Amino acid sequence: MGCQADGPGRCRDGAVDGGPQPVSSRPVEFLVAIDIHLPDDLEAGRRDELLQAEYERGTSLARAGILRAVWRVPGKLANRGIWAAADATALHEALVSLPLWPHMTVEVLALARHPLAEHCQGLAPGTAAQTPTSG
Repeated sequence: MGCQADGPGRCRDGAVDGGPQPVSSRPVEFLVAIDIHLPDDLEAGRRDELLQAEYERGTSLARAGILRAVWRVPGKLANRGIWAAADATALHEALVSLPLWPHMTVEVLALARHPLAEHCQGLAPGTAAQTPTSG
């Protein structure tokens, strides 16, 4: 168990802090921006294989609770998503497991809970933008 710090490596009760504590069971959430840049000379068959493998790996990460939500960026091969992992290293391991990793530009922002979050409805699983229907 940790201690109330009285300085680097020192606890207020005089004990020596044993170092980093285990990661909380609550994962860290990240806003991840992914832009994909496939080579112009990539054969159509290979492109299709990569995109299918990416879809399958993404599905696996979503089922594991790592990829929490994802949105497509219209007009380009890109997405924005909410990812969850124990820490930045675990997130990195998930990202590099994607088949399109070598062709990606990735930007990551760690997210912290906002005081208004308890009042927000959030997004239910399977939430998609709905177009109002007339009738």
